[in-house]
Amino acid sequence: MSAPEVSVVIPAYNEADYLPQYLPTVFKSLQLWEETSGKRGEVIVVDNASTDATAQVATGMGAVVVRERRRNIGQVRNTGAAVALGRFLFFVDADVALPAEAVCAAVGLLSSGQCVGGAIPPRYMPKRWGARLLCWYWDAYRRRNRGAQGVAQFCTAEAFATLSGYRTDLFMSEDVEFFSRLRDLGDRRGEPVVLVDDLRVEPSTRRYDQWPTWRMWWWQNPVTARVRLRSAFFWRHWYETTVR
Repeated sequence: MSAPEVSVVIPAYNEADYLPQYLPTVFKSLQLWEETSGKRGEVIVVDNASTDATAQVATGMGAVVVRERRRNIGQVRNTGAAVALGRFLFFVDADVALPAEAVCAAVGLLSSGQCVGGAIPPRYMPKRWGARLLCWYWDAYRRRNRGAQGVAQFCTAEAFATLSGYRTDLFMSEDVEFFSRLRDLGDRRGEPVVLVDDLRVEPSTRRYDQWPTWRMWWWQNPVTARVRLRSAFFWRHWYETTVR
């Protein structure tokens, strides 16, 4: 059997209840690309010290499961990339629904040799207007700065290795920081990153809907998003109190 061409890496912490809803969209997108290309890919779920049945659910659905005990999102993504066999990497969060065309679009761009990577922007639709305003602010910020968050980022494995992956000393904004370095690498090489604006991924809005709006504004305002990014203690509530 030939080696996978693309590896989809999914960090997961206590996502047993959410994987059955979101992981099928990843497999559907990967399957569409496999049928179109005649090649194959793999889905890697990185179980980040879950206390529920995340690993069993992911395995039962056909994913490769690896474990990473350190509670640091950059480390978790790097652990998945370290075992990935594909020459293209696609990072997506465990509570994100991919459109069917996502993998085709990402691999098509990477295969062209004209970009080192890119991202598919998210579409957040929380129930409360205060939370929606926060999402719109960050959407505008990312468009203005050619940035992208980690809900759906992709790159060549070679570029990922050149950049040494995600920073593991950061406990927040590691995805934005990685994409900034990826963007700079692409600009230097004349292979700029691409934002796939004709597609949208749909992340869960569970935090926005279940946490008070003031709490989301506290954690995701432009000031807090840059404060004490290396402090596991400062960001412990974000890591340990994920809404289920």
